[in-house]
Amino acid sequence: MKTTLTKIALIASLSAIGTTAALAHEDYSEGGSLHWLSHASESKSQPTANQLAPFGYQSTGTAARVVSVDADTKYLNVTRLETVQIKAGGKTVTWMFDTRGTAPFPLSKIIPGTDGVTVYVAENPAYIGG
Repeated sequence: MKTTLTKIALIASLSAIGTTAALAHEDYSEGGSLHWLSHASESKSQPTANQLAPFGYQSTGTAARVVSVDADTKYLNVTRLETVQIKAGGKTVTWMFDTRGTAPFPLSKIIPGTDGVTVYVAENPAYIGG
């Protein structure tokens, strides 16, 4: 009986030590979420160039479709997060429309020489809540 109680006491004390070591921290002056936010804000990682690009970025991925832009083209309809291969003025660009929002913008922002063409971005149906 004495051996069983000794074993139980030993297991309980080791569990308590393990738990306190896991919860140990050098600074308890901050409370709850503010403390977590201070650690998150100390992160050294910076957003990538693709994450900062407001109109999307050039992609090496497979395009969902190919669009030819000529002198008669006035607009281009795309869906947010869609990858489109655009042929314009002898150039071919595969573009991922990973945009910040769905505001229209001039195609010339991403392909020089395509003045007068407006890109209209529709929200991706996969990301619309409902």
